[in-house]
Amino acid sequence: MPSSIRLFLIFFKIGLFTLGGGYAMLPLIERELVDKRAYFSRREFLDIVAVAQAAPGILAVNMAIFTGYKLGKLRGALCATLGAVLPSFSIILAVALSFRSYQTNPWVVRIFKAVRPAVVALIAAPVFRLAAAAKINRKTGWIVGLVAGGVWLGKISPVYVIIAAGLGGWIYQLLRKRT
Repeated sequence: MPSSIRLFLIFFKIGLFTLGGGYAMLPLIERELVDKRAYFSRREFLDIVAVAQAAPGILAVNMAIFTGYKLGKLRGALCATLGAVLPSFSIILAVALSFRSYQTNPWVVRIFKAVRPAVVALIAAPVFRLAAAAKINRKTGWIVGLVAGGVWLGKISPVYVIIAAGLGGWIYQLLRKRT
């Protein structure tokens, strides 16, 4: 098991070099914890992602908390969380303190516009990887499309989608047991 300092450094490095929030961090977290260090299997990692998404709060922080706790109990959770949050907090604080004087600078405007497509790609990559790990295919993909369309176009609250999915899974399991 890794030390608390190791957990802090892993999540600090991920937090320092990731733009785009929690979903953009997922490939880096997966690479560090599954591929490079083998702390978790892909299935365990997918389970942690699912729980982190379902829990209230920020995905990256939830990932750090669950990972840190599983690997180092309370101390591990605190160190991993601090490592994940500290870089972003520091960078945002520095940008916020100086942004007023630079926000109309044409170079700054261009840089922010140039970063947008990269952030979208960083978010899209783990979505497809997680979809494959969750065994979403043509047979089950329609559910994803229906839910996304309902949330986006139908303005259905994700809370209702989660409740409906839970009830649907429960009913499905009941029907499966009867046959």
